Amino acid sequence: MKNLLTDIAGVRVGHAHDEKLASGATAIVFDQPAVAAIDVRGGGPGTREDALLDLANTVERVDAIALSGGSAFGLETGGGVQAWLAEQGRGFRVREALIPIVPGAILFDLLNGGDKAWGRFPPYRDLGYAAAASAGTDFAIGSVGAGLGATTANFKGGLGSASAVTSNGIKVAAIAAVNAVGSVTVGDGPWFWAAPFEVGGEFGGRGLPDTFTDDMLKMRIKGGPAASPRENTTIGLVVTDATLTKAQAKRLAMIGQTGFARAIYPVHAPTDGDVLFAAATCEKPIDPIVGLTEVGMVAANVVARAIARGVYSATVLPFAGALPSWKDRFG
Repeated sequence: MKNLLTDIAGVRVGHAHDEKLASGATAIVFDQPAVAAIDVRGGGPGTREDALLDLANTVERVDAIALSGGSAFGLETGGGVQAWLAEQGRGFRVREALIPIVPGAILFDLLNGGDKAWGRFPPYRDLGYAAAASAGTDFAIGSVGAGLGATTANFKGGLGSASAVTSNGIKVAAIAAVNAVGSVTVGDGPWFWAAPFEVGGEFGGRGLPDTFTDDMLKMRIKGGPAASPRENTTIGLVVTDATLTKAQAKRLAMIGQTGFARAIYPVHAPTDGDVLFAAATCEKPIDPIVGLTEVGMVAANVVARAIARGVYSATVLPFAGALPSWKDRFG
């Protein structure tokens, strides 16, 4: 176990980003189509192919998931991932036609100091293609891919990942790009809200404060009262090797979203776009009630850990006025 999403067999992750742009993309590619669903709880989401994942609709499996910066411009990331998959002969077959199925979600990083004067067409389709082409079983976390330009209320955001195994040997793992309107730390740190779920000092081992003061619990959000509904979001994916139906994957996404609440304060705000995908590679059968409940419980834990690891591992953007990273402040 590498404490990464790719601890699930048949899952690969690739990043592509542009330091000058201060934005990027992450592609999660499944070796075989995976059962998938989505749960959206933020007030300002940006998604691609989310209707396809509705339980009433036909397609049950996806070939990849695209996560990206760039706000609505970043929705083109999925097209780049789709183009790479098409070259590999992947996709949903309709007689002679193959259509790669690539849902996606974006975060807003257009005001982080990077050069967004890209001309007529934004670069996200090309970034998506490059991310998919580079996908492998080892990948970096922190200020990379979709998390390169991410921020939170008080520290640099980033991309994190974590994994775990249930008591019955089912693997569960998550990846998250953290650009929340709120804070991932208690007050101004160094404690992470996700501390009760930390494994092996993976985000500093600071635990929680002995007591919680009023100052720690006051609201910290980007821009204060002027926060924009387009500026914030945490987007991610939780994957298991359990055998799930599409409806069960939806339930997994719903339970997994509680990991957002364990790691971010406040969360699911009108100014967030919080989205969590869930996918199953369907390698191991589970009990549909107790087994699914345990997978969901562990999923919420790994989502919370992935969020904290994304902020813990982030590095500061090289622009005037950029938010500090957690490690800049606390080592």
